[in-house]
Amino acid sequence: MTIVDALSLDVLAGAVTVIVGANASGKSTLLRGLARLLKPQAGVVTLDGRDIAALPSKKVATVVGLLPQQPVAPEGITVADLVSRGRYPHQGWFRQWSSTDDAIVTEAMAATATLPLAARRLEELSGGQRQRVWIAMALAQQPDILLLDEPTTFLDVTHQIEVLDLLLELNRTRGTTVVMVLHDLNLAARYADHLVVMRAGAIIAAGTPAATLTVPVVLEAFGLAARVVADPVCGSPMVVPIGRFHGAATSAGSE
Repeated sequence: MTIVDALSLDVLAGAVTVIVGANASGKSTLLRGLARLLKPQAGVVTLDGRDIAALPSKKVATVVGLLPQQPVAPEGITVADLVSRGRYPHQGWFRQWSSTDDAIVTEAMAATATLPLAARRLEELSGGQRQRVWIAMALAQQPDILLLDEPTTFLDVTHQIEVLDLLLELNRTRGTTVVMVLHDLNLAARYADHLVVMRAGAIIAAGTPAATLTVPVVLEAFGLAARVVADPVCGSPMVVPIGRFHGAATSAGSE
């Protein structure tokens, strides 16, 4: 079954790219293809101009980090042990675990507010706590490119903002290229340098949030009648759904 068809995407180095679209539009499939978890039937995914499928797995793992939608951990593993696994791609015959690795793991847990949970087992944590631990593991990997499939899942609004601020800080201070799937259009518009809108396995719009998130695009991608106004906090596009009981007569309008 073909899910994503005839799709071409350039991920901008050093930018935050956010992929949005309705359920089953192909967002997660695209991300898995970029991470080399899925092999395209045709075409190629390239990393620095080279076919990613031809590169050694460990080499890819030191450059590309992935946080999938539903990650699985070994039973009984502690938070500290899980986050430490983010350093495994950097180990080898001539590069063994060091105090530098300890420092990086501690920094990743501190950045995600999971350091107090270090000795806890993962299954003892709430959904939001577990999500922050997985993000800490991805940070500990210190990849050049970080791919995240709905990283705000299970998080309340406060922790959603904290996680997205953390990813933006990582991008701005370390130059990490971030590609993530988000459901919240307004958060996507606020945090994205480059916004990609998908529908039925195809990209129907891509560019800056201001150029991309328009009334016609929202209607085509989501079947949603809405107004698009300026976010009063940062000026990014803000989608205001209309619904059947709140001014449906003005559904074509925008500001």
